[in-house]
Amino acid sequence: MDATKPTSEQAPRPAPPPPLEANDQVVIWVGTAGWTVALVVLLVIRGSLPADQRWWIWTCVCGIAFGIFASWYVPRLKRGRARAAGKRGTDQSAPRDSGSNTVSPTEIPGSSTRS
Repeated sequence: MDATKPTSEQAPRPAPPPPLEANDQVVIWVGTAGWTVALVVLLVIRGSLPADQRWWIWTCVCGIAFGIFASWYVPRLKRGRARAAGKRGTDQSAPRDSGSNTVSPTEIPGSSTRS
């Protein structure tokens, strides 16, 4: 392909595929199992660990605790988001918040449009 050809002659790019949805519980439990294995290994070799490296044991404990918390929290978070999306779908009169913190071109920072 000649690099000097205009881009209008190139074939159009196909649309990207939709994003895949992961199974959150599997991801959480695989991560928690990894921290558990690491904790068991560190507990087995604890005697040979230098004293300044034993903090890794507590890192594994925290990883396990966060994994257990996430297995409880993530399903509730997803249900709450689904409920909120359902409410937005039924209430078309409510303005939608895009979550963007950017200033629109009609707004000047530091000035107010209110009288």
